[in-house]
Amino acid sequence: MRKVNSWKMLFFALVCSILLVGCSDEKSANSEKGQTGKEKEIVIAVNENFISMDPHNTGDTNSNSVQSAMLEGLLGFDKDGKIIPVLAEEYSVSEDALEFTFKLNQGIKFHDGEDFNAEAVKTNVERIMNDESLRLNSRGFNLITSIDILGDYEIKITIEKPYGAMLTRFGSAKMISPKLIKENSSDIPKSPVGTGPFKFVEWVQGDHLTIERFDDYWKKGERVKKITYKPVPENGSRVAMLKTGEASVIYPLPAQNLEELEANKDVVVSKIPSTIARYVSINTMKEPFNDVRVRQAFNYAVDKDAFINVVNSGFGLPLDSIIPSKTIYYAKQDVYEQNIEKAKELLKEAGFENGFTAEIWGNTNSDTMKGMQFIQQQLKEIGVTVEIKSMEEGTLSDEIYGAQTPEDSKLQMWYVSWSAYASDITNATKPLFHSESFPPNGSNTAYYNNAEVDEWMDAANSTGDTSKQAELYEKIQSAVYKDSPWIFLGVDELLYGSRSDIEGIYVETGGGINVNDANFK
Repeated sequence: MRKVNSWKMLFFALVCSILLVGCSDEKSANSEKGQTGKEKEIVIAVNENFISMDPHNTGDTNSNSVQSAMLEGLLGFDKDGKIIPVLAEEYSVSEDALEFTFKLNQGIKFHDGEDFNAEAVKTNVERIMNDESLRLNSRGFNLITSIDILGDYEIKITIEKPYGAMLTRFGSAKMISPKLIKENSSDIPKSPVGTGPFKFVEWVQGDHLTIERFDDYWKKGERVKKITYKPVPENGSRVAMLKTGEASVIYPLPAQNLEELEANKDVVVSKIPSTIARYVSINTMKEPFNDVRVRQAFNYAVDKDAFINVVNSGFGLPLDSIIPSKTIYYAKQDVYEQNIEKAKELLKEAGFENGFTAEIWGNTNSDTMKGMQFIQQQLKEIGVTVEIKSMEEGTLSDEIYGAQTPEDSKLQMWYVSWSAYASDITNATKPLFHSESFPPNGSNTAYYNNAEVDEWMDAANSTGDTSKQAELYEKIQSAVYKDSPWIFLGVDELLYGSRSDIEGIYVETGGGINVNDANFK
């Protein structure tokens, strides 16, 4: 009996041991699965490539989106585009609008271990104000006369004259590690070092850009381990990636796929109003586009409602000013309603009764191609033959911004978009219409030059009187809209898609993708 009982006890112990190991393995596997749910990679598919990771020299929304995950400014913007403190704990502006004082948050580190403090801010601001090749230089930072360090975590910046958009510039000027600026500044455009929730990993041009969680980020919270951005210009490919789960988020979501994706239980579709203007810039310094009648004829030839229905699948509104309606100081203008006979009459008056041939440039993504083909078809109705030339985003940027003078430019027309924060009227106007903003100094790719408009912009930027600013910007909008340096098309309603297990990612009204709290549910 004792032998039998011993054998039974041994057998029982062995079974329990096996079960215990099994349970332990299952628990370990479940624990690992739960952990990797947060650790695995989020893939975001966008429609265009990135141009530069230098936050002080960026002109495209896609590049700025990625930068915003890695780099932060003294100030920033909330979901509605309003200014909020970020690296600055608080800030103040003097009564004469010439002095900006920032009290900084303490205990913040850059991804390379460098301290964020007043000296780091000074290094960044000096880089922008002393380098005329940087885009931010001409946007307020060239007005800086002094930078005074008031303490380790307090700094005062003084400008020579009032500049209405200066606060927004402190939001655009994201902070880079002072060590990188001083020792390896040539690396900034391709591998930046900031203070943000994610840090740079690698960038393979045309294929992907990867960032990973910065575990010592100063704001606590759970975030995904890694995010990879993939440029996917073709609409159908982005949609397929979202449906299979190869991509966790796609932006933009093609409107023609809206119903299909809304019916997919694994996908969440989001729609938001935007400050993104769609237009065709027209080189006003090249014949025959230097004749305002030709440019107005183009506007009368193009059906804005049809553009929204055909190109944007009905999502959006006609662009009825030089800025979207959500931008501060917006003033509605009389839309150029389609009138083919009036357009032909204007061309006849300008000496082009039989039309002419023109070239339009754009990038390679599907929506751009559709938009250029729409313009081609519309202008054909008034005898203008449009030849389409599509280029990869980087090549297109080089072609446009590589021209040092208007005479050097080969550009005739460019199908493009522009966005600015709703509170940033200066960035919605001066880079696009001021004569100081001709490429490569700015984005006035129409080479629009109106001395009176320049004067009004300068006056608006030099006063803190909001009623005076409103009056001046109303004049600016009226004059530019009549001069037609653009074919005014539409304002987007933004569509993006995400997998149902994703949280903490959203698209801002200006088109940027915010991933600061990106995670799996």
